[in-house]
Amino acid sequence: MTIKQFGPTKLDAALIPVIARQWGTPIYLHDQEYIENSCEQLLNMPNAFGLHVRYAMKANSDRTVLRVVTGKGLDLDCSSLDEAARAHAAGIPFSRMMLTTQEVPGGDERAELEAMIKAGLKYNVCSMLQFNLIADFAKANRIDLSMRVHPGAAGGGESATRDTGSEYSCFGVHLNDVPKVKAMADEKGLRFTQVHVHIGSGGDPEKWRQNIDRELGFVKTYFPDATTVSFGGGLKVARMPGEKQADIASLGAYAKQRIEEFKAETGRELQMEIEPGTFVVANSGHIITRIIDKKLTNELNFLIVDGGMELLTRPLLYGSEHPVTIVRQDGTLLSSEYDQAPAQGLKSFGIVGRCCESGDSVRLDNDGNIVPVLIAEPEIGDYVVIGGTGAYSESMSPENYNSHRKPGAVMKTKSGELVQIRKKQVREQLTQNELDVTL
Repeated sequence: MTIKQFGPTKLDAALIPVIARQWGTPIYLHDQEYIENSCEQLLNMPNAFGLHVRYAMKANSDRTVLRVVTGKGLDLDCSSLDEAARAHAAGIPFSRMMLTTQEVPGGDERAELEAMIKAGLKYNVCSMLQFNLIADFAKANRIDLSMRVHPGAAGGGESATRDTGSEYSCFGVHLNDVPKVKAMADEKGLRFTQVHVHIGSGGDPEKWRQNIDRELGFVKTYFPDATTVSFGGGLKVARMPGEKQADIASLGAYAKQRIEEFKAETGRELQMEIEPGTFVVANSGHIITRIIDKKLTNELNFLIVDGGMELLTRPLLYGSEHPVTIVRQDGTLLSSEYDQAPAQGLKSFGIVGRCCESGDSVRLDNDGNIVPVLIAEPEIGDYVVIGGTGAYSESMSPENYNSHRKPGAVMKTKSGELVQIRKKQVREQLTQNELDVTL
């Protein structure tokens, strides 16, 4: 085939063996220019009275990625105290972070949390207990709070495991409890100056619009001090050909219209906030793996590659699909699902990793069975490149399963330079926290 580049980053297939020779496989690859362009799209989203964009750090928490994202003007949404500490270690001030978590830590970590808040970290109350545990500290230090509200509305995610708005999800102060928490805050003289709702990841954009309407309704009813309204993240990304990506301009225009109508009704101007993660980094990333074996059963041809579910767990967790590209050892592009080329001469292969799990595959059906991928037949030593892996791959995969070591990562800079941003884990790190105990 004549195509030499593939995917949203226009990755040159000739770079694949170059990267593999220098740093080995498997390895994560990211693209700085794509990440920065995604940030610019979000920052240019239509808005009425100002827009604040946070990056959901859990999508990819590598320090170089964080520096690229914050360098473009995005702040951070952190899902744990350790995420906030990790971002701070990367040079990002706490004043650029919001903490949305399921716990209020005790002991030394409680003191650490209080120091972060005093340094400007925004605390997002996610339960009645969390409010009670933080209220006296907030009152003593005259700190305004944010509240994450559970709207009790399903359908915000692309699957049940990614839906954070339904009654089967536990995130946030349930709408039924909001009046109680608000009354307690009033008694203590505390203000909720921000309201936040996140209903899930990768769902129908229409649900995102419905969330705007719903959230503005209870902001009007319960939150007279709110100056910022966060509609969360979850903006759908098209990883596979045929998938439809969220229209950022259209969603922004709808939010702008509804916030302007809110102003007309109440006289209050609200700043809009969003917190995407996947949209920023998903399609910036690839995983480069090498074919280490080929097998044939009575039912299916298999390619075994040197990195699977321990690098990318989304197919097993969510049934998610990621595009596959086949590259020869000399850098020739054989086939690419991105471009659906070539259209003929393809062969069906189940692509699996090296973990001792039947679900260790790049593609699974709803029952967990391996789904074959149509590709040009490669040879042992050629490369399988898995796309759409910049988000929720290296940050959430079960590293060290089967004692496999976490691979390194490389960033392709805007100038085209390839820079290693994380080393491969060394074997000693697998056991460094284990103790020699005599029983």
